[in-house]
Formats: sequence, structure tokens, C-alpha cells
Amino acid sequence: MIPVNEPWLRSSVSPPRRHMSRIAKTFARLRAEGRIALMPFLTVGFPERDSALDLVPAMEGAGASIFELGVPFSDPLADGATIQRAAQRALANGITLTDCLHTVATLREKGTQAPLLLMGYYNPLLRYGIERASRDLAAAGGDGWIVPDAPPEESAELRAAARSYGLDTIMFVAPTTPEERVAAISAQASGFIYVVSLTGVTGARQSLAANLGEVIARVRRHSDLPLVVGFGISNASHVTEVARLADGAIVGSALLAHLERLPPDQVAGGAAAFVRELLTPQE
Repeated sequence: MIPVNEPWLRSSVSPPRRHMSRIAKTFARLRAEGRIALMPFLTVGFPERDSALDLVPAMEGAGASIFELGVPFSDPLADGATIQRAAQRALANGITLTDCLHTVATLREKGTQAPLLLMGYYNPLLRYGIERASRDLAAAGGDGWIVPDAPPEESAELRAAARSYGLDTIMFVAPTTPEERVAAISAQASGFIYVVSLTGVTGARQSLAANLGEVIARVRRHSDLPLVVGFGISNASHVTEVARLADGAIVGSALLAHLERLPPDQVAGGAAAFVRELLTPQE
């Protein structure tokens, strides 16, 4: 990990000029190539403290397009048992929000080109400082925030801070979200919209929700942003199904469960193989 006194963390970051973000460029490129964005979720500090530094490059090389890096938290209310276990292990490994920012900076130094988003709950950001967290994420080379427990009514400060440093704030739409609320969320979102594929918490599922296409069509009526589907995506068939409907697929619990079963010296290679398998088109 980068020491706490690294220059990127000490330096101030001026508000950037408006330009096409790394996330927007990624989706534009994939759209031109006719490909879906595969977005792995990794808990920083799982399975070992520095595992993300090997896992992200391995999966990027295998075809992953964007990364959601989880900030471990003791009460991850949107997450099921698999991600909860990963968060507990990362916390036992001593991982903090500062370590997650260091991880983003180190990945950029190692040559990672894919967009890197930090996914975390509001308490650690609030304690760290909302403006400071956005400043430091931008300085580290990050691209935005995913904060499940910051609804539109309570996220104005986060969205403003993120925007001032050129970061995207990803908003959620669920199958139960009313039409008028979909419109309000779409007006505030940036980067892409996270479409929750089912009711409940994260976790691998055997099949996707039957009404997923209807949910996506409802969001499309209100936003031109890319739509990325998460919660329950577990295998290549799911990714192929999502590719017919949306712009991206997030795979979290299934990936973490796979990594949990691997010997330490096979984790990076196993993650890359898992990504290649997920991206194999299914009939």
C-alpha cells in the first residue's frame, strides 16, 4: 500500500475542466464495439490486504471494463452474506477508507486504465469528510462513488462535492421504484444508472427477475445514461441475458464466493478465468 504521506493525498486538487469522463469514454467505446461492460465488484482487502492490486489488473486483462471497489463496512445493509463475509475479513485485515483511496492510487500507478469506482456506505465518508473524500478520490485517479444508503433526498452534498472534482455519483433504481421517482433519480444521476434487478439484498441467484426488461424500459424513458444491472448476476447466461437489455452487468457475490474457494496462489488467475467465462456468449 502507498504510505499515508504520499504526495497525492497531501496535494489539493483544483476543480477539473468539464470533459468526457473515463466512464463515458468506456461506454462509448464498448457501444461502438457492440460489447457489454462487465463490472466486477471486489471488496478492498479481500481475501488478503493487498489482493485488489493483483486482482484488478488480472481481470482487466481478461476483459473486465469497469471496477466497483468495495469500502468494507460493519453494517452493509444492501449486501447479502457473501459480501458481508468479505467485508468482515477486510475489516479484520485493517482496511479503512484511506486504504481504499491508496489502492486506487496504486492501481493507477501500476497502469490500470479502466474506470475505478468506490462503493461504500455513508458513515465512513461522513467521518472522513465528504468534500475531502471526493478530493482525495479524484487525486488518486478514481472516477466516482456508489453509495447505497445515500438516497437522492440526502445526497446533495455528496453529489455536489463529487461534481466539483469531476467524479460521477451513481444512483440506484429498483423494481419497486415508482415512475415519478425514476424520473427524479435520472435527473440527478451521472456516469450510469445502477438498475437493481430484484428486491432484497445482493447475492448469487439461479435466474434473473422475469420483469427485468420492463424495469429497464421504464428507466430508459427517463434517461440516456448507460444502464448497468446488478444484484444476482452469477454466470455467463445471466451476462448474455443482460447484454440484450442493458449496457453493463455487475458481478459481485458470485465472484467473491469463487475467490473464497481458491488457494492464495491461484486467486488472480482464477479471477481472470472467471471473467473470461462470464464474457463467453451463451445461446
